[in-house]
Amino acid sequence: MTERLLPLKLQPLPMVEIKPQGWLKDQLTIQSKGLSGHIEEVWEDLGPDNMWLGGTRDGWERGPYYVDGLLPLAYLLEDPALKAKAHKWIQAFLNYQDESGWIGPIKANDRGTYPRDPWPIFVVFKVFVQYYEATKEDRVLEVMLKFCRTLHQQLEYMPLRSWAMFRWADMAWCVQWLWEKTQEDWLLDLNRKLAEQGYNWPDHFTNFTYQRPATESKFETHVVNNAMGIKTGGVWYRQSQREADRQAAYRAIENLDKYHGQVTGLFTGDEHFAGKDPSRGTELCAVVEYMFSLEVLMAILADVRLADRLELIAYNALPATFSPDMWTHQYDQQANQVLCSIVDRGWTNGVEANIFGLEPNFGCCAANMHQGWPKLATHTWMKTPDGGLATIVYAPSTVTTNIGGQKVSLTQDTQYPFRETVTIRVETEQPIRFPLHLRIPGWAKGASVTLPDGTQPEITCGEYLIVDRTWNGGEEVTLHFPMAITVKRGFNGSVAIQRGPLVYSLKIGDQWVLVDGTDPYGDYEVHPTTPWNYGLLVDLESPDSSFEVRLKPVGDMPFSPEGAPVELVAQGKRIPQWQLVNGSAGPIPQSPVSSDAPTETIILIPYGCTNLRITEFPLVK
Repeated sequence: MTERLLPLKLQPLPMVEIKPQGWLKDQLTIQSKGLSGHIEEVWEDLGPDNMWLGGTRDGWERGPYYVDGLLPLAYLLEDPALKAKAHKWIQAFLNYQDESGWIGPIKANDRGTYPRDPWPIFVVFKVFVQYYEATKEDRVLEVMLKFCRTLHQQLEYMPLRSWAMFRWADMAWCVQWLWEKTQEDWLLDLNRKLAEQGYNWPDHFTNFTYQRPATESKFETHVVNNAMGIKTGGVWYRQSQREADRQAAYRAIENLDKYHGQVTGLFTGDEHFAGKDPSRGTELCAVVEYMFSLEVLMAILADVRLADRLELIAYNALPATFSPDMWTHQYDQQANQVLCSIVDRGWTNGVEANIFGLEPNFGCCAANMHQGWPKLATHTWMKTPDGGLATIVYAPSTVTTNIGGQKVSLTQDTQYPFRETVTIRVETEQPIRFPLHLRIPGWAKGASVTLPDGTQPEITCGEYLIVDRTWNGGEEVTLHFPMAITVKRGFNGSVAIQRGPLVYSLKIGDQWVLVDGTDPYGDYEVHPTTPWNYGLLVDLESPDSSFEVRLKPVGDMPFSPEGAPVELVAQGKRIPQWQLVNGSAGPIPQSPVSSDAPTETIILIPYGCTNLRITEFPLVK
């Protein structure tokens, strides 16, 4: 019997069918005007001397990483200059295939990898998937198949090792896509070899033994490997059809939260697992790879909880690790981040890991960071097996696609996540019936959906509401998601504040100090100009009563301290004994904590709007 894959529950759309609008388009424009649009000019590793372009530098993952984000950014913005840059790299990838089928440089390089290391080609394949969906260029499939044949043979005498052994699911996901396009059944045998030789992530997450901060460097505790590994159970489940593999995706999130989780939906890893202390860091590569894992899993499992987690990370951790203009980034961000400076924090990374710069600590994040926002935009919508469309991420965007042989456009008109309302406008050429699947976030208690005829159907949080009707064009569906304030308990009994998909942090004044390089892409320390060591006064039984919500305009740069579209006015007290330790906020005093300091009014803003912040607060008695 010929092996087959379980069908996707949701079908991702080609990036050419999605158009960002509103603040999302503004954010992508900021990215294009920042480092993503200019990195080839200012960073030699991605300049014309890159080995993929015929030069002598790198030749491993950095070029493919960069194009994996540059390509969707260029197409979403319909930017000719960015498209030209992306196409230059893609043609280089295609033309680098030799007679044997191998793609790219073979010689071992300064990253310590081995000859014919397939890992960077796994990323090239992710680029090819996006490019083919946008252009339908047949040569892409031919190049992919030819490489897969040589890899299929190579694995017989050179099994996976190093990074490729731990990141095999990225290739397996691409091979599954290629099988769906070509129906070449030997591709699934290639995937079986990848699974047999690759690290067993489903077992890793199901029988999770890495429950404490790492004391040595291992592939198994590497933060980015784990962020990539989250999707492995779901990807392999399509082929194995084992319930244990499907469940492994959930065990991954559950155990990472339990032992290393942060309120932003991330887990710590200042290179390797670091526990639950909010002063420990998380690498930027892990942020964008966790997001991609969730985007992949959402297509496979169609679980609202996965999309809720995707928004939590995307709207908090992603923007916070960049300067607001996206010219600089951090290697490691902290939930409690009160000073970004060059100092030994006792992490498994170097002393520059949490400053903002061009390539602080190590250059992988400078190459890989570009995929975060563009891929989020391309996953705002997906198609459903019943011939309809589903909302995945709520953000201002328009999808234009073919349903039943007819062009249909749906627009999310919204300022979500800063506001509570999403209006979906449906445009059709003529009346057509199709189902619209509306995601109701799990946190949105009291949510309502108003249909074009004014009726409000019953809904359940954490599930999809399916609206199956004939659409005549020009109709609107209005979703209202009340954003109640909730308190999350954390490290040492601390408290963190969440409202809707946004986490809120203390607004700390900051001073940027250029310590190396050239403005605007130099290396910067960020120093606090206002106090940070506050405990929070909050009524745990009725947290809404402890805060005043202030709404401000959603401007051109909402993810910045000055542009924050929402503020929470709170009450707090200074905790004098809580001081810096090794350049970071020291361990949070065990809550509840006493303080003789006077009560002060303090301002909290969305985590993603901050450069410096306290996010987990001691709870004041």
